[in-house]
Amino acid sequence: MSQRTVQLLIGKIVTDEDLRRRFVEQPAATLRTMCELGFELTELEVDALVRTDRSLWDATANRLHPNLQRCSLTRASDQ
Repeated sequence: MSQRTVQLLIGKIVTDEDLRRRFVEQPAATLRTMCELGFELTELEVDALVRTDRSLWDATANRLHPNLQRCSLTRASDQ
């Protein structure tokens, strides 16, 4: 279990609009993909992230300065 990996992943979810949208819609599938990309998470960490209140992610992102955000280049109508 790596607290550093969890912190990095939380940071990516909060600052990357596309990733956050995917994670909120399909948390388990998104985390599986992130693990395939090299993020090493235990089953307990995956479970804890999946069970976290989904409203937290957008609420946290909305409190960050826009310069810290990676915004989506895809409009909602394009999805």
